[in-house]
Amino acid sequence: MESTRPDVKCLVPDGVTKTTCMQCPWGCGIEVAIEGGAIARIAGNKSHLFSKGIVCPKGLASPEVMLHPDRITTPMRRTSEGWQPIGWDDAYDILVENLTKIKDEYGPKALAVAIGMPVLLGGNSTVSFLRRFCDIYGTPNCFSVESICFRCQIIGRILTLGTYQVPDIDNSACVLVWGNNPDASAPPTAGRVREALRKGATLLVIDPRVTPMAEKAHLHLQVRPGTDTALALGMMNVMIVEDLYDREFVERWTLGFGELAKVAAEYSLETVASITGVPAEKIAEAARIFAGAPSACIAQGTNSLDQHTIGLQNSRCVAILQAITGNIDTTGGFVSTSKVALSPIRMPEKMEGEPLGADRFPLFNEVWGRNFGEGQSMLLADTILTSDPYPIRGMIVSASNPVITWPGGRKLERALESLDFLAVMDLFMTPTATKAHLFLPAATYLERVELCDYYGTLHAVPYVGMRRKLFQVGDAVSDLDFWIELGRRMGYGKWFPWESVTEALDYALEPSGLSMGQLDALPDGGMPFGTVRLGYSEKKGGFATPSRKIELYSETLAELGHDPVPRHKESPDQIVVTDATGETEYPLILTTGARTLQYLHSQHRDIEKLAKRGRDPLAELHPATAAAAGIGEGDAIEIETPLGSVTMKARLIESMLPDVVSLPHGWNDASVNDITGDYIGDPITGYPILKSKRCRIRAGA
Repeated sequence: MESTRPDVKCLVPDGVTKTTCMQCPWGCGIEVAIEGGAIARIAGNKSHLFSKGIVCPKGLASPEVMLHPDRITTPMRRTSEGWQPIGWDDAYDILVENLTKIKDEYGPKALAVAIGMPVLLGGNSTVSFLRRFCDIYGTPNCFSVESICFRCQIIGRILTLGTYQVPDIDNSACVLVWGNNPDASAPPTAGRVREALRKGATLLVIDPRVTPMAEKAHLHLQVRPGTDTALALGMMNVMIVEDLYDREFVERWTLGFGELAKVAAEYSLETVASITGVPAEKIAEAARIFAGAPSACIAQGTNSLDQHTIGLQNSRCVAILQAITGNIDTTGGFVSTSKVALSPIRMPEKMEGEPLGADRFPLFNEVWGRNFGEGQSMLLADTILTSDPYPIRGMIVSASNPVITWPGGRKLERALESLDFLAVMDLFMTPTATKAHLFLPAATYLERVELCDYYGTLHAVPYVGMRRKLFQVGDAVSDLDFWIELGRRMGYGKWFPWESVTEALDYALEPSGLSMGQLDALPDGGMPFGTVRLGYSEKKGGFATPSRKIELYSETLAELGHDPVPRHKESPDQIVVTDATGETEYPLILTTGARTLQYLHSQHRDIEKLAKRGRDPLAELHPATAAAAGIGEGDAIEIETPLGSVTMKARLIESMLPDVVSLPHGWNDASVNDITGDYIGDPITGYPILKSKRCRIRAGA
């Protein structure tokens, strides 16, 4: 693709270079063909152990992102006369002046840093160097999307299993896809499920929507949003009553089975069917198939089970189902992999105090000494606006657009406007960036060197790789370059002694015996590293819990005043409220965050190659639900909650559950977060309720 931009420089010779995509979290291997110093084409790398040649439309559109005419590639300062281009030296001077002033006047906790997925999942080392800066500055207040996404299931599995284990889909005889639409959100996972099916695996799907995966399933349980814990307990009850569970494994390796059995007994098939809307016979059949398979694993959605009042208990249920069927540390079940050893990068001993929310949500901050090092983002806007429990007066936002992607975004918008200083590092002038005093141009993944060491954490693929820097566009810099240089400019040179990003990453890799040069010398820029751990807990003499057993009953949760065994609790946002006439004010169930393959959260809608696949946000609902409100296919539809309203186009789907409205997120002009709130839903993690709310609809203008 030839560029009309004058500020593009190709850094590699013509030919095919293999690197790692970062258009979404998964890090697929790709081949970039360079001809005449420009990208001629992008294709999937079939030899990459994780993605096996898969590349999605977002990856194929990478050149359009990198070369987009609206992309900003020089630092900008906001003035009374508008945005003014400046050099990096001036930008660093502004940063140093404001960060020093904030620390001197209010203390280090008054600086907040918010990071998005390109940083959070750019590699463990990338985010660790950013947090190293925060540690040395003294602020514990680093925030990320994990306040509403994914961390919940990590905590749930650690509390139950002692570690975060992942599904071994490739080798499983039964795959249960739960609240997960990988065809739209994780193509490599979808490819693995399809391959398992070709090898004879049974596919179960639990989802309110009929997804492409549900259409392939042997059994689809169409559950009412917000009732997954009841469904899981109903399945457990069938397994226990019919003696389908792995008795030997349970007796040897679990703690609290008796307590679990007592709770599960409260969830008869009839009770669960009435709660979930799933027929009793389907619940029983799913339980029998999963428990009776030679191996079974659950591919849980990234956040679909998290954003509920019992989000953490949903994830505990997933781990418990794996445990009582004996599908832990076994081929085709839940497994862990050995990880790439890294040098210590963070310096938490230099932090002042604990992150925002650590007192209210201690497990979100730390589980048994495993510190996650982040504040709870849902408390941030109120803290900025009220200075309670202390003032936060400055903020750096990197690779994130929280005004659109965080619930309660409009309140956060007001909070950002009230800050003494806000810097945003991004590719484009997002709604969040428009509130900044300083815009910092970020490099795309094609313009940075990075260590990709997360495959064994997110997937059952022990692999380590790298991103190769192929281009330089304008003055854009990588996040890693930026934080190391900012550390030097702040006077932290002895803690940031590396002359280059490659040198810093070599330091990180020292314990592994690898170097970036070694990885770069490999054709794929990566290689298998370590093994999938089978029978690992037995070899270690137990699980990494206080009891050394899988904790079906959690004493840790009990001590904090929470249910030690999962129980279904109706979302407070699901409770039916009637008006003075007895009519239901918000009669429908709202679930938000539906994905489409071409977009990621609020990204890519200005990329024509992707936008032509779908230019409008679509509200999905059953035809009968639409007809009752006088709404037809493609009509404008206004969706309202007590917090506000948003207008989208109606998409009528016969297979959608009646009385359920499913909305996408990430649209600037139709932000679903205008009708969701940042108030606390899950009392354990502080997560908001985004998947099981009440709403009403009417024909839009």
